[in-house]
Amino acid sequence: MALVTRQFMRSMSSSSTASAKKIIVKHVTVIGGGLIGAGIAQVAAATGHTVVLVDQTEDILAKSKKGIQESLRKVAKKKFAENPKAGREFVEKTLSSIVTSTDAASVVHSTDLVVEAIVENLKVKNELFKRLDKFAAEHTIFASNTSSSQITSIANATTRQDRFAGLHFFNPVPLMKLVEVIKTPMTSQKTFESLVDFSKALGKHPVSCKDTPGFIVNRLLVPYLMEAIRLYERGDASKEDIDTAMKLGAGYPMGPFELLDYVGLDTTKFIIDGWHETDVKNPLYQPSPCLNKLVAENKFGKKTGEGFYKYK
Repeated sequence: MALVTRQFMRSMSSSSTASAKKIIVKHVTVIGGGLIGAGIAQVAAATGHTVVLVDQTEDILAKSKKGIQESLRKVAKKKFAENPKAGREFVEKTLSSIVTSTDAASVVHSTDLVVEAIVENLKVKNELFKRLDKFAAEHTIFASNTSSSQITSIANATTRQDRFAGLHFFNPVPLMKLVEVIKTPMTSQKTFESLVDFSKALGKHPVSCKDTPGFIVNRLLVPYLMEAIRLYERGDASKEDIDTAMKLGAGYPMGPFELLDYVGLDTTKFIIDGWHETDVKNPLYQPSPCLNKLVAENKFGKKTGEGFYKYK
């Protein structure tokens, strides 16, 4: 009886250890072929992962693949400056590791990780993950690249809350080293550690944060950007002088208005509006008449040719 008990305990211990073993991510499915999604696909493929990039149309995916190719050529030109042949081989090998699809449900059955980088709309994200949850393998980890939505709210649309986390990359993904790994109260330690390891495998520097509004970077950055707008709205200083002051006085590479135009005024407004809805009395989250006016006029910044500044 004692022998049977010991064998049973060893079996249970072995099973427990196996179930707690980290997932080594080899196959990645990226949902969303925009700048961030394409960037994630690029760095994953360049570091030995097989990637499926998913978006709604073949036209979008063709544009994404072209952008990835151009980005890879720039990387290769710098990385293989003295060996152009090796550079060409690097580009070809990386591109061969990326396939595209317009049907997410049909490609997630064999993936280790699904990273979502689509429109910042909680309802759309929830519908996507709820659908994919039915088709993905049991071990598959789900991650959202959201910069504004609560990870827990997205995870609750699935039955795999323990295998769900935030994985927040920064634009441009091939150049920016930081990744915020967001752990919800339900995210397992196994999932968290698997995502930290994946981030490191991409050559990134992961930092950890709880599921709090804006995580680390945006929680500090967005209020700073909004305060710069308020300073300008009050007439305390010009936007040009504010930008110059922060670059020369704080050592920032871009001033707040330059950064706002680069990020997109619509994006900043979306984030601050969302935070304001959850905490209307917080002075840091108050909306800006100036920002609202520019967005209403479709002046989003660099991507539309005009924001706080005009671009040719």
